[in-house]
Amino acid sequence: MAEYLSPGVYVEEFDSGAQPLEGASTSTAGFIGLAQRGEIEGVPQLVTSVADFNRLYGGYLSENAFGEYRFLAYGVEHFFLNGGSRCYIMRVAPTDAKPAANQAEGNVESSVLAIEAKNPGTWGNQIRLTVVPSSKAKTQIYEIVGDRQYRVKNNAGFNVGDVVAFEADGVKQYSKIVSSQDNIIELSEALEGEEDVIDNNLLPVKVLTTCEVTLHVFYGDEAETYEKVSLNVSAANHISKIVSRSNIVKVQDVTSGDLGSVPPFEVISGAKEETGKFQIALSGGSDGSLANLSAADYMGQDRGPGKRTGIQSFIDNDVVSIMAIPGVTDPNVQLALVAHCENLGSRFAILDIPRDKTKVADVMTHRNIFDSSYAAMYNPWLQVFDPLDKRNIFIPPSGSVAGIYARSDNSRGVQKAPANEVVRGAVGLDCQYNKGEQDILNPKGVNLIRYFAGQGIRVWGARTTSSNTLWKYVNVRRLFIFLEESIKNGTNWVVFEPNDEQLWARVQRTIDAFLTRVWRDGALLGTSANEAFYINIGRSTMTQDDIDNGRLICVIGVAPVKPAEFVIFRITQKTREE
Repeated sequence: MAEYLSPGVYVEEFDSGAQPLEGASTSTAGFIGLAQRGEIEGVPQLVTSVADFNRLYGGYLSENAFGEYRFLAYGVEHFFLNGGSRCYIMRVAPTDAKPAANQAEGNVESSVLAIEAKNPGTWGNQIRLTVVPSSKAKTQIYEIVGDRQYRVKNNAGFNVGDVVAFEADGVKQYSKIVSSQDNIIELSEALEGEEDVIDNNLLPVKVLTTCEVTLHVFYGDEAETYEKVSLNVSAANHISKIVSRSNIVKVQDVTSGDLGSVPPFEVISGAKEETGKFQIALSGGSDGSLANLSAADYMGQDRGPGKRTGIQSFIDNDVVSIMAIPGVTDPNVQLALVAHCENLGSRFAILDIPRDKTKVADVMTHRNIFDSSYAAMYNPWLQVFDPLDKRNIFIPPSGSVAGIYARSDNSRGVQKAPANEVVRGAVGLDCQYNKGEQDILNPKGVNLIRYFAGQGIRVWGARTTSSNTLWKYVNVRRLFIFLEESIKNGTNWVVFEPNDEQLWARVQRTIDAFLTRVWRDGALLGTSANEAFYINIGRSTMTQDDIDNGRLICVIGVAPVKPAEFVIFRITQKTREE
């Protein structure tokens, strides 16, 4: 209740109606797999195009080096090709993968700066750095005020610990700042020829300058520049602090103790500043070997927020609603992905079947491992053009299917089964299944991709891997994910509100307005809103004990639309007697 202490007119706002409830996104995908570069620990990175993926994670991987584990880049490419617009990527790398570094035998700079690529991989061997002398501040000396103390025109930018150079008549002498305050600078060593250091001219010829370096980092078409960085640990422009935002390298100052009055360029390069520039090349980066890649790398480790790997890293992400690990068909990894989706209840897994399992019996062997309404399985693999080898290859369908999910959601809505949709970019299939084989696989929850003359290659199935017939359709499960996430995200305002009839009425109006809109969009079955859903909240759903313990319980029932999977036309002859 507001306080009214002085006479006047008070205008106040209050909420009287239902809070508008926005639908949650269902078309954002999450991918996990091997890549040329990218962080292997932390949070997945947002990618909105193939070019974006190439910038963050590199291009295609070699078949000879990575075999069946190389399909992340292809999966992401065909996700966007088939209608996807945004996805999050988490890279996986073998345990013996190493980042490129400058710590090679005989490197002069290795004792001063420890430089290594931002993440493991041979990509780091192409990184080049150039160090150039620079200065962030300069001034002139007006007066000698004491032993090694000088009054200058402006001491801004002169920090304690900085190395400075005094230049007069083309000769430089170096010292270090002990204190800098009120335009008085004290140096560690007195300047020689103190009578000649004063310069009161409007355009000075004798100047005191700070000594820094500018670091240029190059990788392919990428270039980063870090101007006027220092080896002064206490300064804001210390090299380790500034370069920490780099997407290419990590730089650590490993100097031990006081370096004296030596300019940072000379410390790093071992050469005089007059040299102009010093180049550093990184080496020793390794992609690792497949022998050191296991299911555990994909399943990931939970080392706490910001340090999770593999599948576990997506715990920190609450945007993704579709998950896939293209080409990885290890049952341990796939079961971990399905469990992840079930535990969070907000995402759906798309699973691949091993390419060598094409016979119905072999496919069923792999299919029978799973029983979940939060996953769907697709087969066979797709024939596409490989820009790396300039030939057609076969890739797993999960990336393309994730794009079709997104395309169907955006064009028709999540209630539309993502089936009878053309697979873009596919020129063939690894094997052709006929109707008799699909008669066996479809009821068991294996969604086939088939070729139809004049209609192209299409997804011809929309079933989950669940044995529960209530959840056998992909669109039904994903519709409920959409409803649950939308209601959860849109009713946060209810928490800690007074749990009374007024709140119950507002919650009911909020959800009723949302579900009515969903019904009008064709996602719910019924000729009226009353037939499509019901909402019960109040004394009929809560006891006094619930209210006393802070629980507000709302029971919602919806009638989802089911796909017309079997279209049957019964035809008979019409006779005159009829």
